[in-house]
Amino acid sequence: MTRAAIKTEAAIKVISLRKDFGAFTAVRDVSFEVRTGEVLGFLGPNGAGKSTTMKMITGFLIPTRGRIRVAGFDVSRQPIEVKRRIGYLPEGAPAYDDMTATAFLDFIARVRGYNRRERRERVAAAINKANLGSVVHKPIETLSKGFKRRVGLAQAILHDPPILVMDEPTDGLDPNQKHEVRELIREMARNKAILISTHILEEVDAICDRAIIIAHGTLLFDDTPQQLLAMSTVHNAVKIRFEDEVPAAAEACLRRLDEVADVIFGISAGHLTVLPDGGASIVRRVTQLVRDEGWRIEEIYVESGQLDEVFRRITTRTEPVPGDIEP
Repeated sequence: MTRAAIKTEAAIKVISLRKDFGAFTAVRDVSFEVRTGEVLGFLGPNGAGKSTTMKMITGFLIPTRGRIRVAGFDVSRQPIEVKRRIGYLPEGAPAYDDMTATAFLDFIARVRGYNRRERRERVAAAINKANLGSVVHKPIETLSKGFKRRVGLAQAILHDPPILVMDEPTDGLDPNQKHEVRELIREMARNKAILISTHILEEVDAICDRAIIIAHGTLLFDDTPQQLLAMSTVHNAVKIRFEDEVPAAAEACLRRLDEVADVIFGISAGHLTVLPDGGASIVRRVTQLVRDEGWRIEEIYVESGQLDEVFRRITTRTEPVPGDIEP
């Protein structure tokens, strides 16, 4: 992505945030920022502290320690000002099931203080953006999980807030719906600060400018998705699919190349993966060798990396601190 965060005061600023539930520490000294024009992906395994952090940012939970500023306002001291500027999609898309989608969104618009004309305009715009036209007059309890999620998204963006905090925004959506929501997030990110938690790692690469990872309530990574991919053991690996069997001399020849760390045979016959040393770019040398040796191949390509591998490595390298295991 080429979009850059606008260099102003951080729209969301989290400083040394901690949340204890009795003897259990859900969030431990977490600090990060989100700026306007930026989509920050918030990653972590179940129970890592993502939803708890989001609830503190939006003012629904009081931190045990630490500070949070949203749009320049202190969440603890100025919660109403913060809520006016945040659109929040919580986990599970809670709503009043007996209401229709239109009635629910109109109710949200009333709560936010809009007059009749403003309510009508805001509700229509939210329905259009969330693509809810086919279900607006159906009770929410009759909707699929995906449509319920989109009703929740519509209420979050109804007041066109400068900051969006969304917990699993594409949860329950089919592939087409996921694409629509991701496109909407990209569009809104031009002039908003957006924080999303997700279990879908491909979503990070698709729409996020930055990613943070937490486990056991502790922040373990804060950088770009590209940097996350670069940490993969297969980043810049070259994969070769031969027309027939792998030539007898192929492995030895490939191992002699500079900056080749290993050569791995694939599960299927005729496949090899050439691993670089330290993520170095080796594709030119490998391609030249293939030409020089006259090997007949069907395909050769470079692996960018595997986010799931990096995610597992990061989130399992730290053991829980004694006393932090949830009972």
